[in-house]
Amino acid sequence: MRYPIGIQTFKKIREGNFAYVDKSALIYNLVKGGNFYFLSRPRRFGKSLLISTLEAYFRGWQELFKGLAIDSLEQDWTEYPVLRIDFSNANYDSGEILKAKLANEVAIWEEQLGLKSETDDAAIRFGNIIRCTYEQTGRKVVILVDEYDAPLVNLIDNEALLEINRNILSGFYKNIKANDQYIEFAFLTGVTKFGQLNVFSALNNLKDISLSKRYQDICGITEDELHACFDEGVNEMAHENGITKEECYSRLKQMYDGYHFCKNGIGIYNPFSLLNALDSKEFGSYWFQSGTPTALIKAMKHNHIDITQVPGQMVEPDVLESVNSYHNDLTALLYQSGYLTISGVAPTGALTIDFPNEEVRLGFIRQLVPIYSSLNSGSSSSLANLLKLALMEGDVQTFISQMRTLISSLYYDIFQSSEQAFHFIFYITGILIGGKDLRTESEKRTNRGRMDLLIENSAYIYIMEFKLDQSPEKALEQIQEKGYAQQWQSDPRQTILLGVNFSSQERNIPENGWQELRI
Repeated sequence: MRYPIGIQTFKKIREGNFAYVDKSALIYNLVKGGNFYFLSRPRRFGKSLLISTLEAYFRGWQELFKGLAIDSLEQDWTEYPVLRIDFSNANYDSGEILKAKLANEVAIWEEQLGLKSETDDAAIRFGNIIRCTYEQTGRKVVILVDEYDAPLVNLIDNEALLEINRNILSGFYKNIKANDQYIEFAFLTGVTKFGQLNVFSALNNLKDISLSKRYQDICGITEDELHACFDEGVNEMAHENGITKEECYSRLKQMYDGYHFCKNGIGIYNPFSLLNALDSKEFGSYWFQSGTPTALIKAMKHNHIDITQVPGQMVEPDVLESVNSYHNDLTALLYQSGYLTISGVAPTGALTIDFPNEEVRLGFIRQLVPIYSSLNSGSSSSLANLLKLALMEGDVQTFISQMRTLISSLYYDIFQSSEQAFHFIFYITGILIGGKDLRTESEKRTNRGRMDLLIENSAYIYIMEFKLDQSPEKALEQIQEKGYAQQWQSDPRQTILLGVNFSSQERNIPENGWQELRI
């Protein structure tokens, strides 16, 4: 099986006989159901391939769709003139770069039409191109914009340039609304929907399908599609890793599934990570390795967000629909960027937001948490090694001592003095230092409640309970009363019960704030 790693061109995928998940029925419904659309999806989620597929359809390249669902649905293949622009291929660290990008695009279109412009204003020229294209061809124009927000998303720390680029784009995009009589179809994609920040107010004729149940799987791969299209690849991956095919499916689901783009929606796999995993036959963190979440890191630093409050929060649906300010809408930014997803719906209609899967949860913690600590990368690495070694050797005293060092390095205004905050610090530490030989699980369910934290390796099982301004004895007593250790009675590993008390006054674990019991 040939996996289209790094290929975002529909024509190349089809002619090269690469694996392709058929989304053409959804595309047919989209085209026949309206004319002006916007879709927000995380990066590396197939937006560019969708744009390329739409271009092939509107250019009338019927032969590329042979054998796909749309081949039997579409009875009238009509060729339309297409104006396509991709904003992802430049760094917009000055207003002049964006102006040059737009000037270059309109110059290419003008040359194709034989036009000579009398102005340098790209917005005016774009409007003229739309009208002249219709007049010369006798057919309405198709406009496809990929990553419309790329000139904005990394400018969180430069409000002045953000405003400049925003105004430039707003003037350019206004032509899509002003010339709708000459436009057959318009489709814009991006990571972020910029609400009322000028840009989207100029595009208020677009139908936003980002949270539409009908089009929830227009990008990404569903469970059914994974089994139907990639069963052979999963079987090969399972054999390579020495596990059963069913175990491989389960692990792929845990790592890459779990995105939900509407209320009560189906789970969607991250296509970039899934295809890379099947191609390399390794369960890696491909999405995070493919790019640094610069905008998100800047936003989290700027807003001093308490990350203990990020997963599991409840929001109203309209909170996720647009970003009006990086200063106030971090939840929407996290959701639209793919770091959070809809995990549940309350009877009131409010949505629970959480990490979609293991890859995102681990990547979020490993890449974003260090911004909250005063430790440099060398000190952080050394501390992580000491913590892991202590747990691997059953040295609780050293582990607690190093945890006190870590907690003291955290910025004062980031973490609240709460049991949940300190619990989360232990949890993310377990994740950071973990791996195949050290597994961490938070809020592990038992038949009598939930233990705060479980960390286990080949030699030891650590069951931890946390208290705030109480006593380690009380925490240890709770572990015993609830019988949390009973399920490991026959396990040959040593079980260590660990009660930890935090002091809100010290904002740390006191010297006598922990107690262990080995059974």
